[in-house]
Amino acid sequence: MFDKLSPNQRLAVAVVLSVIFFVGYTAIFPPVQPQESAQTPVQKEAEQKSSVAQAEVGHSVSPQETAADISAKNTILTVKNDKFILKIDTLGRIASKELLEDKFRDANNKHAQIIQNSGAKPLYIRFVDEALNAEASKTPYTASKSEIILNGKAEHVRLMQKLSTLTVTKDLVFYADGHYDADISLSKDKRHYIYVGKRPKVNEKEQMMTAKGVLVYTDDKKLTIIEDGDVEGRKTFTGVELVASFDQYTTSMMYGFSKDTNIIIDRDNDDNPVAYFDALQTMKFHGYVGQKEYQTLHNIKPVLTHVIEYGWFTFASEPMFLVLSWLHSIFGNWGWAIVGLTALIRMILYPLTYKGMMSMQKMKQLTPKLKELKEKYKKDPQRLNAATMDMYKKHGANPLGGCLPMLLQIPVFYAIYRLLLNSVELQGAPWILWVQDLSRMDPYYVLPLFMGASMFLQQRLTPTNFTDPMQEKVMKYLPVIFTFFFVTFPSGLVLYWFVNNLFSIAQQFVVNQQFKNMQDAEKAIAKNRGKKHD
Repeated sequence: MFDKLSPNQRLAVAVVLSVIFFVGYTAIFPPVQPQESAQTPVQKEAEQKSSVAQAEVGHSVSPQETAADISAKNTILTVKNDKFILKIDTLGRIASKELLEDKFRDANNKHAQIIQNSGAKPLYIRFVDEALNAEASKTPYTASKSEIILNGKAEHVRLMQKLSTLTVTKDLVFYADGHYDADISLSKDKRHYIYVGKRPKVNEKEQMMTAKGVLVYTDDKKLTIIEDGDVEGRKTFTGVELVASFDQYTTSMMYGFSKDTNIIIDRDNDDNPVAYFDALQTMKFHGYVGQKEYQTLHNIKPVLTHVIEYGWFTFASEPMFLVLSWLHSIFGNWGWAIVGLTALIRMILYPLTYKGMMSMQKMKQLTPKLKELKEKYKKDPQRLNAATMDMYKKHGANPLGGCLPMLLQIPVFYAIYRLLLNSVELQGAPWILWVQDLSRMDPYYVLPLFMGASMFLQQRLTPTNFTDPMQEKVMKYLPVIFTFFFVTFPSGLVLYWFVNNLFSIAQQFVVNQQFKNMQDAEKAIAKNRGKKHD
């Protein structure tokens, strides 16, 4: 089909494909969303009264901070180790978790804080009975310990809240890897809900084509994601193996429920999803608040790795990450692991890219003959097409063969792009000299410039069969266009594309020499035959 197109038509197709490839740019860098307007304690108290009035089955589910709640924000338990500080407040909730590692810093260069200041927090309990719920929001919990230091072994603590008609007991066991066990019981059977917690909000300005909201993974291996702003109504799930509120790199999740537990996803006051479950008088489950590190989650329980969401390209991105992790174990550096992954991909694709490059060489060789055919049959398109196809067949040329290497790279590129965006392991991971964070753009634009230069060199080595000067000029600007787009991409992704270009240049050079040797051999054979006939 494409061989029937004129050069200008082919150029138009190339431009359209380029636009499709880069149309995601506007999605990658969405407009900065306005910050939430500050609320006075009076306004928040009014919201809470409205929420409490609706706190019954089938109504509002997003508890906001009341004036009493705000004044009750005293820490009753602090859990520490060398990587984080977690705090439990007087309402028995996980009120904060601060990451102490330098690589996990927020947009203000402060230690990342996973739990948001406002909204529902992990382990929050809301009673359906309005009076009981109001009493619970004002009655502080007590803790059997005020501080826990996690030095390798798990530590247990008991939280208790004594209300007028019942007692709430939370037995919690904390582990150094960030997960915890929860055993929550009521002295009387009162209907209540337990919250997973509002999704983390770390480095909000750096969200790029990444999902954020609530995720549910069920025992039928179905993954459901409800992103912020996409809540259409209340949804209930059973057979849930994992429910998580998450952003690009962090999550608050719960798992290990009984199969008949009703996990509910509803809309909060910001029109974003909020997750909670219909609890029994006694509930046992597990939770995790922290970074979405693959190996950590896998060691806790393999199913938890489903919270690392690569989009519809997960089938390709996840295996690539496993290979990348294996290479990292060899090189000890994520940058060199990316170089190694690029080399492996080029080796796998070598036969196809070689075939495509050879096809381009043949097409270039046929260009003069194709011009002759076009001139000869310019008034007979059908004969021109037939003669052109016969020539392609005779010389073993494929007009689409030259597009094959680029077409193969697009899905690979996208899979790696999704991988790098969602792999917290690369956050703060250095490569060499000026590249100190592979998850962020190159601050000095060195890699994008190298990438553009390598693309220009590759273009010079690649044979072309342009017959339209305008088409040739437009194609010459592609390295500049790509450099412009890649300036803001994560440096790990630019590193991949740059190294990929270097391999393409090396392979193109080898193919050019091989094709030249083949031509020289054919000429020598033809010359010898001529001498024999003489």
